[in-house]
Amino acid sequence: MAKPNFQFQKRQKELDKKKKNEEKVQRKLEKSRQPMDDEEQTEAENPDAETPDA
Repeated sequence: MAKPNFQFQKRQKELDKKKKNEEKVQRKLEKSRQPMDDEEQTEAENPDAETPDA
């Protein structure tokens, strides 16, 4: 019977974690860009609309 290769399993687990983390970062970037895009579209649709200053 063959011995399990724990180094391979460990490396695969590390790669999976890294991939998952990169996907999470991408989702956060997309989420942070989304509100900015919405504001730009609103301003483009209503260029005469005044924005209230606080």
